[in-house]
Amino acid sequence: MAKQQPAVSLRGISKSFGRVQANNNVDLDIYRGEILALLGENGSGKTTLMNMLSGIYFPDSGHIEIDGKPVSIGSPKDAFNHGIGMIHQHFKLVNVFTATENILLGLNQKGKFDLVAAAQKVKDICDAYGFNVDPNQKVYDMSVSQKQTVEIVKLLYRGAEILILDEPTAVLTPQETDKLFAVLRNMRDDGKAIIIITHKLAEVKDISDRVVVLRKGEYVGEMTTAEATPQQMTNMMVGRQVSLNIERPEPEMKYRMERIRVKNVTVKSREGITKLDDVSFSIYTGEILGIAGISGSGQKELLEAIAGLQPVESGSIEYNVDDHQVEELIGMDPLKIAEMGVVLSFVPEDRLGMGLVGSMDLTDNMMLRSFRKGLSPLTDRREPRHLAELVVDELEVSTPSVTTPVSKLSGGNVQKVLVGREIAAAPTVLLSAYAVRGLDVNSSYIIYDLLNRQKGNGVAVVYVGEDLDVLLELCDRILVMCEGKVSGIVDGRTTTKNEVGLLMTKLGGGEA
Repeated sequence: MAKQQPAVSLRGISKSFGRVQANNNVDLDIYRGEILALLGENGSGKTTLMNMLSGIYFPDSGHIEIDGKPVSIGSPKDAFNHGIGMIHQHFKLVNVFTATENILLGLNQKGKFDLVAAAQKVKDICDAYGFNVDPNQKVYDMSVSQKQTVEIVKLLYRGAEILILDEPTAVLTPQETDKLFAVLRNMRDDGKAIIIITHKLAEVKDISDRVVVLRKGEYVGEMTTAEATPQQMTNMMVGRQVSLNIERPEPEMKYRMERIRVKNVTVKSREGITKLDDVSFSIYTGEILGIAGISGSGQKELLEAIAGLQPVESGSIEYNVDDHQVEELIGMDPLKIAEMGVVLSFVPEDRLGMGLVGSMDLTDNMMLRSFRKGLSPLTDRREPRHLAELVVDELEVSTPSVTTPVSKLSGGNVQKVLVGREIAAAPTVLLSAYAVRGLDVNSSYIIYDLLNRQKGNGVAVVYVGEDLDVLLELCDRILVMCEGKVSGIVDGRTTTKNEVGLLMTKLGGGEA
């Protein structure tokens, strides 16, 4: 690709938060008519760098040029004035407003807005690039991909020429991802500059023209996507050779038994909204059962119901201790489940709210699993401290010491501490919700290996994940959820992303 003048140039950009150096002397050029993928492990400074370009943060040093001219971007409004807009992972929409009303929010205009004319302009933008959204549809009636579309159209309506998308496919099905990529290609061909922050290397190969890699807050290199391999990109992100193979050993038949049987389980929220609707399936020992579904399809409630943390409206959850003894888990809280001799470990989605206590250090958080073992009023800290040191060593947790409060750690390191503690409990059932969310590539593969080791020990492992490529490589069976129902259970070795994607969006896997 011939290099014209950059649309954006970042020169010597540095940013610190206290003692943490988020970006250090970063130089980066962004061109019109290209899709740039910004890669890096968690904590490498990708989002911080783009937050400075979009006006959320201001650099400590360095400067930004637009079309060769130095500019000062001190707020998102300044960024908009320079044609820069960012779509974040969490959408900023008002549910009771229409698409058009959300797009008009925040615009300065004298007199009353002409909603009819604005809706027509929204439609024209959608038609020009291939978006599928009704300008008059209420946000609460929209799918996740439609809400994302509104966010993108909002920027285009304001005249954005440089668009930044942070993990845009995290909550999309494969079919929705394909539609988004088709639109992004149309925008690129129309001369827009598009930056995508992502960790999905297959998607980087599919959509981007150029890849820039950050490591520990610094620019380490770039490559033309067509000439790069996922292995090369990973090695550059991590700084050394990393194996990208996820093992999937065959289930150990000597352990094979139905450990948990979920029958006709229905769960409702406090407001009376049905979260799980007549769900039935089984979890077997010595296997990894994956759970797929669009965010909010009932995955969280399902794991919490099994763990004794979610009241169940109806149905049963049976735990087979052995071939002769079956225990009913419904009506039992986690303490009562443990007192029955059921060793059930749970890695929840909410790490600090439900899994760990942020104000406590690593040792004390390990003790939360074992303090009931002591018979004296004084707890023994030696074993929990040893476990904390073991988790830090084996999972490569980045922490000053085991006496550091968990709240001082990055999200990825918090997740490692939680996963390590739960696996160390030697469970018979391991429930994990987004176990690798927030982890870098190397740490993710450490977790996959740990899950496979649990499977090899005869543990019944449940893995809720959002990356379908990983689910298809790691899991023996995949249960797919849609709107609180089980829409299908497929073989992880023979299914396809397309089949799972269809089941995620329509019960029975018909045409989505």
